[in-house]
Amino acid sequence: MNTTDTSNMDRPIPQEVRRRRRVVRVGIVAGVATAVVILAMSIGRLAMPRLDAGSLMVGEVDSGSIDVSITASGRVVPAFELTITSPISSQILEVYAHSGDTVDVGTPLMRLDLEQAEIAYSRELDEHEIRRQTLLQQEANIASQQADRQMQLEVEAMKVSQLEAELRNEQYLDSLGSGTKNRVRQAETALYTARLNLEALRRHAEGETASNEAQLRVKHLQDRIADKSLQQSRRTLSQANIRATRRATLTYINSEIGSMVGAGSKLATLSDLSSFKIECTIADTYSDRVVAGGRVQARIGREVLEGTISSVTPLSQNGAITFNAVMDNPSHPRLRSGLKVEIYVITSMLDDVIRLPNGSYYSGPGTYTLYVFTADDMVVPREVKLGECNYNHVEVIEGLAAGERVIISDMTKWKGHDKIKISN
Repeated sequence: MNTTDTSNMDRPIPQEVRRRRRVVRVGIVAGVATAVVILAMSIGRLAMPRLDAGSLMVGEVDSGSIDVSITASGRVVPAFELTITSPISSQILEVYAHSGDTVDVGTPLMRLDLEQAEIAYSRELDEHEIRRQTLLQQEANIASQQADRQMQLEVEAMKVSQLEAELRNEQYLDSLGSGTKNRVRQAETALYTARLNLEALRRHAEGETASNEAQLRVKHLQDRIADKSLQQSRRTLSQANIRATRRATLTYINSEIGSMVGAGSKLATLSDLSSFKIECTIADTYSDRVVAGGRVQARIGREVLEGTISSVTPLSQNGAITFNAVMDNPSHPRLRSGLKVEIYVITSMLDDVIRLPNGSYYSGPGTYTLYVFTADDMVVPREVKLGECNYNHVEVIEGLAAGERVIISDMTKWKGHDKIKISN
């Protein structure tokens, strides 16, 4: 029969052994916990969204001034442009120049058919001469009538003078007793009648003179009107010889020989391509902020040109008003006829403000969610209140401090993420 020695099993475990066993167990637990934490962190890093820094537009917040502006659209046009129209209804017979030619003052551009216009002008000349001769004849007749009336007045006045002398003689004879009362009364009656006739003749002559003068004034007025009409016809006929009125570039000419053109039809356009202005359009809601003399900036590519509003057309059409802007250098090489540009109308100046570079994120004053960089190459969303802007900067009212960096490109698809890792 075998027997087992139980003396070793009942022997107590030494303290040192138990301590080593606890250390091992604690080490195992700590190792497992550390592994779990590392695994969780790795999973978190793998789950966190990442953005490539090269695909982002980043702006740094700073302080400075902002020229507050509103945006308009513009088109570059020549500072001087003259449209030549046809003064008459006619036909194009010949064209002497082409679009793009540089022409001097007096250079013939085209020839119109002037036969009908010249015939009409010749007829108008003859009619004017007939009216002039008729007027001269009427003036001569009136002068003759006035001379006859004056002679009649003088004869009648002499008759009155003679009757006055006869009356005095009869009165003298009557005072001597050699005459009679009857003869005196006859002389008085004859004198009274003669004086009435003289007065009637004088009034008739005055009325006739006034009437003749009124008729002559009407005739002279008609003659002046006809003369002005004749001058206008002469001017129109002269303008029908289509010539350049100044040295310029011919940017358009109707070269369709044989075509009919009506009075007022566009024949050619002369443009001075050495200097330019910008025709601008802006929403009429800004009409009170667009005034002549105001400053503007024109953006052409990456270049910004400074200028001034020269004139404003206050009439609104389709919800917009127009104005012209002249650049400080109207001959700048970037200005080309027909080029479309962005115009910024400066309305006020903000000094010493916190500002952020402008970008696609900005659509007007209000509150925005922007992604701000942290110290560990992460970006986090932040509510930011923005104010006025210009082409380069946006005013920061609250939410950002100078020196902070902000993503200014579109972050719409990342909305809702609390943190985003930025990969270099």
